[in-house]
Amino acid sequence: MLNAFLEPGQLVRHPTQPDWGLGQVQSVIDDKITVNFEEVGKVVINGSIVELLPE
Repeated sequence: MLNAFLEPGQLVRHPTQPDWGLGQVQSVIDDKITVNFEEVGKVVINGSIVELLPE
């Protein structure tokens, strides 16, 4: 799993959406990662497709 290291509270960035700003992981359930980004709010990421970048 690409994002196996992620846990709630961790700060991340989306690799292809830098304009979303810094995001905080809200939850990780299997491949569904909910992240609250500064500029766009809460987004559910498919962790099997997108590898989030830790800050």
